[in-house]
Amino acid sequence: MSEQNEEGRGTPVGRRVVLGLLGLGAAGVAAGPYLLRAQEAVAGRDPTGLTGLLPGGGGFRYYSVVASVPTRDADTYTLTVDGLVERPGRYRLADLRAMPQRRIVRDVQCVTGWRVPDTPFEGVPLAHLLDAAGVTAGARAVRFSCFDGEYTESLTLEQARRDDVLVALKLRDAPISHAHGGPVRLYVAPMYFYKSAKWLSGITVTDTVRPGYWEELGYDTDAWVGRSNGRDDAPTA
Repeated sequence: MSEQNEEGRGTPVGRRVVLGLLGLGAAGVAAGPYLLRAQEAVAGRDPTGLTGLLPGGGGFRYYSVVASVPTRDADTYTLTVDGLVERPGRYRLADLRAMPQRRIVRDVQCVTGWRVPDTPFEGVPLAHLLDAAGVTAGARAVRFSCFDGEYTESLTLEQARRDDVLVALKLRDAPISHAHGGPVRLYVAPMYFYKSAKWLSGITVTDTVRPGYWEELGYDTDAWVGRSNGRDDAPTA
């Protein structure tokens, strides 16, 4: 793994390493009070930032594909909407908060097997932002970029317009924390959680689906829960 020189970019993490460390995360669940001390010890000597794979609070596990991610707040955060649109835009956090909001309560399902039941997310329906931008003829998909400088995701335009796809500002009725991908993340309720890109910074309308970070490494592009990756039997929302 090589260091990235561009500001805001970190050290990419290979899929083999990620999958190997999932076992460490699972063992940590049983370790109980020893987990925090182990995580602190590893963090002190781990330049990759992979300690984010260890189980976190509230049933979630924290993932990142870079060693570190810059923080953004109300003064520094912007979301860009561009590509095949009539009206490209840049939105501050206050702009997004002033838009119509939707609250969705669903199970969060990770392709690696863990689930967090009945989890509320709230934010701007992605369809609202697409309508405000004016999607042009020839548009077929939406690509998402993140301010970690590395992660990307994509949806078809039809998927992106679903009423259960949000540009999320809240998790469990509180502002989304940095660890959970805040201040703004994508939330794709009916798909595995890797589709819900953290630290969202860009929405680009494109003429074709462009596979995201994990999809380039073999994950399914259409990640419907229960119908992809062979890891879960839950019904699709």
